Amino acid sequence: MIKSMNKRKLSRTSSHRRALLRNLASALFMHEKITTTYAKARELQRFAEKLLTIASDGENRVNVLRRLERDIKSRDVLHKLLEVITPRYKQSGGGIPSRNCGRVAVYKAGYRKSDSALMAVVKLV
Repeated sequence: MIKSMNKRKLSRTSSHRRALLRNLASALFMHEKITTTYAKARELQRFAEKLLTIASDGENRVNVLRRLERDIKSRDVLHKLLEVITPRYKQSGGGIPSRNCGRVAVYKAGYRKSDSALMAVVKLV
């Protein structure tokens, strides 16, 4: 039996959903902590983990830049991702092991007052 790997549609077209995830990921990498609805947060977690994995693959710098520029349009966010965030997860000299997965955490944050939507805080671990 094949495991289903469906994504949430979030009541949007595919292009709108892709733009939403790109914007949320850029905000996450810039501020390192954002608040959004729980459904969007779970999808953002998957999307951001993939971007962090691409960024940490330092074999070919030009290829990494091209792959990240597809989804992150801001040069400032791209620079912060490559120069500040990615080295944080590499093997450090103090014997602390590198972090291969689980770099984006989602915490439930109660319900929004206006429409009772379940909110979540997304942060980089």
